[in-house]
Amino acid sequence: MTLRLRRHEFSDDATLMMAIVNRTPDSFYDRGATWAEDAAMDRVDRVVAEGAEVVDIGGIKAAPGEEISEAEERARIVDFVGRVRAAHPGLVISVDTWRASVGAAACEAGADVLNDAWGGADPELVDVAASYDVGIICTHTGGVTPRTRPFRIEYDDVVAAAVADTVAYAERALAAGVARESIVIDPAHDFGKNTFHSLEVTRRLGELVDTGWPVLVSLSNKDFVGETLDLPVGERLTGTLAATAVCALAGARIYRVHEVVETRQTVDMVWSIAGRRPPKRAIRGLQ
Repeated sequence: MTLRLRRHEFSDDATLMMAIVNRTPDSFYDRGATWAEDAAMDRVDRVVAEGAEVVDIGGIKAAPGEEISEAEERARIVDFVGRVRAAHPGLVISVDTWRASVGAAACEAGADVLNDAWGGADPELVDVAASYDVGIICTHTGGVTPRTRPFRIEYDDVVAAAVADTVAYAERALAAGVARESIVIDPAHDFGKNTFHSLEVTRRLGELVDTGWPVLVSLSNKDFVGETLDLPVGERLTGTLAATAVCALAGARIYRVHEVVETRQTVDMVWSIAGRRPPKRAIRGLQ
């Protein structure tokens, strides 16, 4: 299915790198490296040069912490979205927010996608996506409250739950008026899940791909990688790329990442092995 994110269209054999840009002072990964606006803009310029088709701009870290008001979240991201849009008119801009009011302000500033990491916590977000004709990411979180960690959460079948909830969210967005080609689903590794759940979602990602909705995965340096390998945040790249390869083989379309170049090479190699992408050059044994 052709993927349309506002005015940007991508064929059904295209994979997209969504580079993470945190407008927060306390991100688990970069520890505030892009908190300053100029530093965040440098990050955008760099990932675009590295080949990212999408940037995902967030103003609140996912983990528990200081309460961030709607006004503060807007102040962190809305004007910055406008700056990015002016500097990179051909770039897809995603905004990581669960709040409809923040999403609307970001769309006014030029955002193309609403990345709802908290599974529809604000039911009006789909109406915003429909009103502005932008894309929406429909995630599975098991119904947890935004910015809380899962505690002894249980599923009869975590993948079945992820399929049911993301598809229901996608259908709700469709009913609200969001274009079918602008809806993406995401099993949301780690969100509302323990490490065993995230590993199972990775292993069975093909079941989400089989729904027919384009699938996004957000794997980069997450806790399920760190716990599986017993590694701290700064040492999880190899594990992240291993999980990425499994998801790529299953057919995930969008990859939300910290490391653009390494992820792009991994995904391209796997898609070529799967027969979905021709090699860039194939002269061995022919010349």
